[in-house]
Order: sequence, then C-alpha cells, then structure tokens
Amino acid sequence: MVGAGWREFIDEIGRWRDTGRLVEFWWRDDDACRADAVLERLLGLASHTGVPLALAAIPGLAEPAAFEALPPGVEVLQHGVDHRNRAAPGEKKSEFPPGEPAQLALDRLQAGREMLERVAPGRVLPVLVPPWNRIAPHLVPLLATGGYRGLSTYGVKYFTNRSALTQANTHVDIIDWKGSRGFLGSDLALRQAVAALTAQRLDKTGTTKPIGWLTHHAVHDAESWNFLESLFEFTRKAPGICWRAPGSVFDCRSAREGDPA
Repeated sequence: MVGAGWREFIDEIGRWRDTGRLVEFWWRDDDACRADAVLERLLGLASHTGVPLALAAIPGLAEPAAFEALPPGVEVLQHGVDHRNRAAPGEKKSEFPPGEPAQLALDRLQAGREMLERVAPGRVLPVLVPPWNRIAPHLVPLLATGGYRGLSTYGVKYFTNRSALTQANTHVDIIDWKGSRGFLGSDLALRQAVAALTAQRLDKTGTTKPIGWLTHHAVHDAESWNFLESLFEFTRKAPGICWRAPGSVFDCRSAREGDPA
C-alpha cells in the first residue's frame, strides 16, 4: 500500500482514533441477478475476508441459483424491481421518477419484494436501493407503509419526512462511470472516503453515519478486485475500524435471524 491516497486515508483514520471515535464502514454491491463467476468471486471475497456484504439484487432478473449458497454475513437488499428507466425525456435515469403515480410504484415494489423473497428466502432485508440511486421524493414517506425499514442511495443527500425509514447511503464508488467504466483508481477512491470521514469528524452536530463503500461486481476489472482485497486486509487489521453488518446499519434483521422482514 503506497501512494498519496493510502497515506491520506491512514492519516484520517488516525485522527479518528486520536479522538476516541470508532470508524464505521459498510459495503453494498449493486446489480446482483445472475449466478456467474464474478458473483462467485464477490461472495468468495466476502466470505474469505469476513466483511459483511449488502447484496443489492434486481428482483425481476434474479436467478434462484445466484442466491442458493450465500455465505454468512451476506444479506440481500431490493434493488428496484426491473432496473428499467422510466424517466421522462430529458430527466436523469430513474426507475421511480416523479411523474409516476405513487400507488403504481408501490404496487410494483411490493411485487418485486415478493419475487426477491422467493429466490432468497430468509436473507432479504426490508431495504430499498433504487436503481441509479434516484427515487421521487414524494415516494419516500410512503415506503414505510409498504413494509420497508430502510433506504439506501449515494452521497450526502438525505430525504426529510422519512417516517420510520432508516437511510444509510454509500459514499465511495470505486467505478469510474464517467470515464473508463473500470476501476476509479486507489487515490481517487480513498480520497472519497477521506472526504466523507473528514466531513463527519468535523460535524459539530455529532451526527455519525457509517461510511458506505459501493461496488458493482459485474464490471470489476483486476485492479478493482486487487484494491478491495487490500482495503479489506488493512481495515480488518487496523484498530478503531468496524465493518457494520447490513442488518445493524438499517436497524433490522433478516427473517432468518428471527425478525420480521
């Protein structure tokens, strides 16, 4: 581990340690649906490192074989329903755009959740991950009435009037979507983490949310996998760092653990 990004990351972790505060991370991987070699590699990495994984799965595309042998520490979140863009021309991509009637979206979500629970029984958390990390704001307060306990998007935008929802976002995306669509690079990825950690450390309100790392196993290149292996190796050994289980991040557990999903 060399390079400016790693040095800045290690220094920021040290600042948290000096203040006696625990650094909390969580890991979300999006677009799970097929049983293939890359998903197998992802699950193997989670199992080998012991880092808990929130696997965001697309119900309408989910193959039962992909969820038959999930290792301990892996829980499934609902990644929309079909990952189809319904935004109006000129709008940013969204499966749940502002122009869609709320009840139509809620009915589709319920059907998707039932599909997901059939292919991954006992492993599904009542948490919605909207595709492209976008959802119509008017829909958010209604999610709790549909049985959802959590919502996860990307960045520092948190919805108000969330009712009973717990929102936990991701803050570091390791993929360079606007460029190579491969690994972003260690320095840039780690600097995203440093920025998120620094903002929380300096937040005078005392609000602390776990910093979320976002991956997309289907598009990982060799550099992506190598980076994750290095990240997990360092953070699992360094004092003052905790990787949170998905159920604890959203204050809920899977049906397998005895709580209603």
